[in-house]
Amino acid sequence: MAKAKKPESGAANKAAAAGSDTYLVPDLKTGQVHEHELVIKRSRFITSIAHTASVDEAKAFIETISAQHAAANHNCFAFNATAPGSTAFCGCSDDGEPKGTAGQPMLNVVLHCGVGELTAVVTRYFGGVLLGTGGLVKAYQGSVQEALETLPTTERMIASVVSIAIEHRYITKLQHILPRYRATIEKENFAQSAYFDLRLPEHETEPLLRELNDLTKGSLQVIAVR
Repeated sequence: MAKAKKPESGAANKAAAAGSDTYLVPDLKTGQVHEHELVIKRSRFITSIAHTASVDEAKAFIETISAQHAAANHNCFAFNATAPGSTAFCGCSDDGEPKGTAGQPMLNVVLHCGVGELTAVVTRYFGGVLLGTGGLVKAYQGSVQEALETLPTTERMIASVVSIAIEHRYITKLQHILPRYRATIEKENFAQSAYFDLRLPEHETEPLLRELNDLTKGSLQVIAVR
């Protein structure tokens, strides 16, 4: 399990400090899990968090944790597979708890914590004492909130990938201007023309393409922007 020292401020404060072209994601490698446990009236609430950059990765992580805790009473989850606050690729489940007492409260925390590409599974081993509807909401929300306080994070660039083709004579000039736009070459192929996949901050895409078009005297080929 990934271990981290408690940061000086919570994830929301760190998110506020991130640049406009970046957002926070869990600083966890593939297979790493950030874990936190709470005991409330003899019930164990184990929160497992992973960095999941797609819905498929989120579902796979949920299945893994559910299998590891197959004997648990509930494996409730919430995930957001994109930037913080976006609801384009998110989901949640109460997994047998009363409707609206686990998954949605957890998702509310996940969506507003300032960290994206995150899946949280809260495993409950029932301790014999009923918590009531309000108690369950508080327990599941609190479990995720406490786990997030010690979650290691890193900044991810909101990026575009631009596929272009240029004449070979412009390659050196291209390489010279890329650092100004914080652009990196992800892929290159040298055939009749020189083909490049460039990754750069989203807001720098149009300015770079304008300069490249001027540089190549209009011969720049833009194959795709994604």
